[in-house]
Amino acid sequence: MTNILDDFQIRTELNQKFWDDEQLKPKVHTRLLKIALDFLKELEIESGLEDITFTGSLANYNYSRHSDIDLHMILDFNEIDENEELVREYLLAKKSLWNDMHQIKIKGAEVEVYFENIGDPHHSTGIYSVLNNEWIKKPEPSSPETLIDFYAVTQKADDLVKQINDVILSPMDDSKLQRIETLKAKIKRMRKCGLETGGEYSVENLAFKVLRNEGHIKNLWDESVKTHDYSMSLESNIKK
Repeated sequence: MTNILDDFQIRTELNQKFWDDEQLKPKVHTRLLKIALDFLKELEIESGLEDITFTGSLANYNYSRHSDIDLHMILDFNEIDENEELVREYLLAKKSLWNDMHQIKIKGAEVEVYFENIGDPHHSTGIYSVLNNEWIKKPEPSSPETLIDFYAVTQKADDLVKQINDVILSPMDDSKLQRIETLKAKIKRMRKCGLETGGEYSVENLAFKVLRNEGHIKNLWDESVKTHDYSMSLESNIKK
């Protein structure tokens, strides 16, 4: 835990692998645009694209060796179909499938694609338009007074790791899937609340990043799929 928390130091400059001063490097910009357009072509969506943005820690001053590239497709869901919830579910499924199938990296950082409906709240303090090659929201180096409460991050992360391990190691029964889904929802709410109230350096958001970087989030999501398959099987041979 300590080594991972050491990554969350406040930086004084953007990651120079991706930025020339505060401008996205031309080769990086060209490749991100190519990746985004290639993915959108697979979706066969002919309308609704508002922007393509690069956001997250690599578009900010809180990047670490674990950071990936958050590439967001900003769409007007209403232009795709009037049923926004149907569009959201379709795009979420497509995003998950694409991220699972591809491991595209730029300068060692894996590219993760996301979808946003135009107007959805986004709490990052650094947002760069890949489509227009300019900042939408330019990040500022954190002031020296900004401190990360490492003790609180460690305590919250340790508590959640225990909850995750407890539910993963529990026997398969009729209640296990519900307990997993309840814990997943709790973790999502925790991060959302942290971002809304304390921003990217909030205890809740950093605790989430610790869980993600150490693989606990993936383990919980994998166990959710395994438990669901077990619950749907008859005389299952799936390992308990």
